[in-house]
Amino acid sequence: MNEPLLDIQNVAVDYPSRRFRARPFRALQEVSLDVHRGECVGLVGESGSGKTTLGRAVLGLAPVTAGKILFRGQDIAHAHRGRRRELAADIQVVFQDPYTSLNPSLTVEQILAEPLTVRNTPRAEAQKRIRDLFEMVRLPADAGSRLPREFSGGQRQRIAIARALALKPALIVCDEPVSALDLSTQARVLELFKDIQEQTHVAYLFVSHDLEVVRHISHRVAVMYHGEIVEFGNGDQVTARPQHPYTQRLFFAAPIADPDAQAQRREERHRLLAAQGA
Repeated sequence: MNEPLLDIQNVAVDYPSRRFRARPFRALQEVSLDVHRGECVGLVGESGSGKTTLGRAVLGLAPVTAGKILFRGQDIAHAHRGRRRELAADIQVVFQDPYTSLNPSLTVEQILAEPLTVRNTPRAEAQKRIRDLFEMVRLPADAGSRLPREFSGGQRQRIAIARALALKPALIVCDEPVSALDLSTQARVLELFKDIQEQTHVAYLFVSHDLEVVRHISHRVAVMYHGEIVEFGNGDQVTARPQHPYTQRLFFAAPIADPDAQAQRREERHRLLAAQGA
């Protein structure tokens, strides 16, 4: 394959301890993975596994203690603030909660115009881009004059996705972007993510605690446990035939619509936990 768009090499992240003279807490243990152009790599694990910390490290929001994060071949792990601002157009983020990630005092058009204004985009070009974004995320044409509070959670997340796409980034870090939505809305937003990727060839680093969610959208899946990647490979293989005991536990814990199959999964998980002494 071609050179990865994002290449994370042996990255460690330490956080200072609040206890006097105590050792720092290591949130990431020399993690390595890569993301290619137009690819979705799912990053899955329970709370505290380190998945969100890895996404924040890519965004420059978490301190990288060791290792490299290469974006288009350049190490951005220790880039100065000016360089991070330059990368803002190419690396965007969609946050978890659509109820807090949008400025409540701005209209949708103002929210989408903000990154374009920062980049000194001509007014006519910016207005056309905003119209294109409305169409891309399937929002009504009159959405621009309304405030975020006038929309449902799923619609708000579509606005957040449109904002992330405004500058035509190469990579979007998706931090649990559907976990605050109900199941039917989740499915529609995941389909939107897939359709956008087919249209634009944007790459996703898709963070989630739900193995079923990442199975639905990801080309490859990395499973994190205690700050390490314990399994990484083809999405269908990792999610349907997990090899690592932790991934197996995630698989059997994932909810499904069939009550009988769900009960069978629950029994399998109990047997697995007993066998592993967990």
